[in-house]
Amino acid sequence: MKGEELREALRHEMAGVVPPPPLDATTALGAARRTRARRRTGWACAGSAAVVLAVAGVAAVGTTGAGVPGTGTAGPGGLSPAASGTKPSPAPSAPETASPWPTGPDGRPQEDRTARAGNRHDQAVRLLNELISAVPAGYVVPENRPNQPVDDDPQRSSQAEFEDRVEGVDVWRYTSTATVTQGDRTGRVLVEVYTRGNTLPTEPCALTRQFWGMQGECQVVTVGEAKVGVVVRPTVDRRFEQWSAYRHPDGVVTFVAQTPNFGSPQHGLAKLPFTVPQLAALAMDDRFHLQ
Repeated sequence: MKGEELREALRHEMAGVVPPPPLDATTALGAARRTRARRRTGWACAGSAAVVLAVAGVAAVGTTGAGVPGTGTAGPGGLSPAASGTKPSPAPSAPETASPWPTGPDGRPQEDRTARAGNRHDQAVRLLNELISAVPAGYVVPENRPNQPVDDDPQRSSQAEFEDRVEGVDVWRYTSTATVTQGDRTGRVLVEVYTRGNTLPTEPCALTRQFWGMQGECQVVTVGEAKVGVVVRPTVDRRFEQWSAYRHPDGVVTFVAQTPNFGSPQHGLAKLPFTVPQLAALAMDDRFHLQ
């Protein structure tokens, strides 16, 4: 067969073949999505079957080998809570329905920790007045400015807060602060009292270092027959420069603190209002012994 005859025969065969339909992108994409959906369905079914088998296995073990609830026993291969050194999970307790806050002077529970009226509130105000009266001569305690912005620290402040309830005893914290000035220089003093029932430490320096979580160089100062802890120099936190602490025989704890700076450090006091012995004596002062 000649070349021309071969080419003619091939053209004749090609003419008799039906051409494939043109490529449709939409159709192809739809087919691919359907295939992927089928694969995902297969995976999900397989995963569900595995979970069902696992749950069934755990249930079988728990049914056939579990110990008696509440007896501290365990199933085969396990240890009881006592033997393993772990405590059993407590039974769920009923939700509290009573308010945790103490009752206010109106006979109703307080809205929050702060007492805004009544005997507790009045004691905090009295503590502030006693603190102001203890400020040495030569220093002035400014009055609060009228219409002072809420974000600004007041020159004088007092607060009574419910701290905790320990073995049925309500523990309160009274905090009073006062700005002290000498000329154009400003510092601050503070008294904080925890009523009896508190769980603060007894050892003088351990107690003193509990004040606001601050740390520092502590000395034990003897006042009469009592031992009072005084931090004479803070280590890192310098919100206050010095503070003392004393636990009264009835358990009441009093902290007294002072700092030469309030506001701008460039305008701080040249000298702290109280010496270290005075600071220690103030912690024992009956004026700061509240219930």
